[in-house]
Amino acid sequence: MGEFKNRITVNIYDQFYTILGEDEPSHIRHVASLVDERIREIAKYNAGLDTSRKAVLAAVNVMDDYVKLKEEHDLLLQKLSRIEGNNDND
Repeated sequence: MGEFKNRITVNIYDQFYTILGEDEPSHIRHVASLVDERIREIAKYNAGLDTSRKAVLAAVNVMDDYVKLKEEHDLLLQKLSRIEGNNDND
């Protein structure tokens, strides 16, 4: 595995984390910001939950979004493949 070229400190839900990654610092900060927003959104409606549970709920929400987008992406690829297959017959 390659070495990480970036070490970025980010703030997520009032906690500092050091993220090591190969992505650009601006991308890492953006992703961390989105995670922070999602946890804060969960916290707004679930104030009684501890931070760990808020983080788990945020992770479940993010994975739900990911799975739905992946399914939509796969469906669009199938449609595109059928369209391209029909064009080959012309």
